[in-house]
Amino acid sequence: MTLTHLSLAQFRSWSRLDLDLDHRPLAIFGPNGSGKTNILEAVSMLAPGRGLRAAPAPDQARQGRDAGWRIRAAVDDHAVETAAPPGQSRSVLIDDKPMAQTALGRLLRILWLVPAMDRLWSDPPEARRRFLDRVTLSLFPDHADVALTYDRAMRERNRLLKDQIGDPGWYRALEAQMGDAGAALTRNRQAALTAIMAAQDGGDFPAATLTLLPGEGQADDPDPDSIAARLAAMRPRDLSAGRSLTGPHRADLGAHWGPQDMPAALSSTGEQKALLLSLILANARALSDQPVVLLLDEVAAHLDADRRAALYDRICALPAQSLLTGTGPELFDSLGPRARRLAVTRDDGVSTAAEIAA
Repeated sequence: MTLTHLSLAQFRSWSRLDLDLDHRPLAIFGPNGSGKTNILEAVSMLAPGRGLRAAPAPDQARQGRDAGWRIRAAVDDHAVETAAPPGQSRSVLIDDKPMAQTALGRLLRILWLVPAMDRLWSDPPEARRRFLDRVTLSLFPDHADVALTYDRAMRERNRLLKDQIGDPGWYRALEAQMGDAGAALTRNRQAALTAIMAAQDGGDFPAATLTLLPGEGQADDPDPDSIAARLAAMRPRDLSAGRSLTGPHRADLGAHWGPQDMPAALSSTGEQKALLLSLILANARALSDQPVVLLLDEVAAHLDADRRAALYDRICALPAQSLLTGTGPELFDSLGPRARRLAVTRDDGVSTAAEIAA
C-alpha cells in the first residue's frame, strides 16, 4: 500500500493542507516554527497512539483545546480519517467504518526520528522502552493489543496494591493475565531486535548489538508462569511501594557497537545519532514486504555533507516513502532530482506550502 494523499483541517498550524504524495522522498523546508514538523506529526497520526509528539488530541487543534481537527488520507484504495471533534476523543474511520486505532497499524508501518530522540541513550529507560515498542509494533501489529491487555491487568493490580489489599485470591487471576501478556510482549521484543540486527548494513551508520535488558527483579525468560511467579513473590514489596515493581514494563534496551563493543550511552553525540539512524534504516529494511512511511525531522542538521549524501542514498534505496524536514533547501542538494521539495512558510499563525522544482 502507498500513502497517496494527505489532507489536514485545523491541525496544529495548518488551517488546511492538501498534499499529493508518490514514491519519491519529499523534502520539506522552511524556517523554524513554520509548520514543517506539523506535517510529519499529521502523518504519524495515521499510526496507533499519540503520534511523534505524544500530544493529547485537544492540544493538536489549531485554535486551541476547545476546537477540533481532522486528518484524511488515501492509502491506495482505502479512505482513512482520524479526527478529534471539539470535546471528544480521537476517532478512526477506515473506508467510512469506525475502527480501533490498532487497525491503522495494519495499513501502514510509520517510523519516525525526531530531534528529541537524539537523547535516547542517555534518557531514562522508559524512553528506550517506548522506542523499542514502536519498532516492535511496526513488525508485529498485534503487539499493541498485547500491550493493552498487559497494561489493563497491571492497572487493576496496582489499584489493589494502592488500596493495600492483602488477600492473595484477588491477585492470582491478574498476575496470570500479566504473565501471559508479558511473555508475549517479551517474545515480540526479542524477535524485533533479532530482525533489526539482521537488517543493519554498517558503513557510515554503524551496526549495533542490541539486547533486551530485564528490569530489577526480572529474568529475561519469556515464560508466563515465571512472570506470574515473580509477581507473586514480589507482592510484599509491591504492597509497600503501591505499584508493580517487576515485569516486562520495566525492561530496557541496550546497545553496543564497534570492535571495542562500545556502549551507546558512552559514545559521542555524533556516534549516537549515527547509531540511531542505523536502527531506523534497519527497521525500514526489515519491513521490506510491508508498506512503510519514514518520517525524519531535521535529520540532516547535524550531519556533514558526506554523511548527508550517504543517508540520502540509503533513503532512496529503501522500499519506503520518506518525508524529511530541514530549515533550508541546501540541506537536500545531494538528493538532486530524486526527491520532491516543499517550501513551508507561516504568516499570522497559519502555515502554507508550495512545491518547488528540484
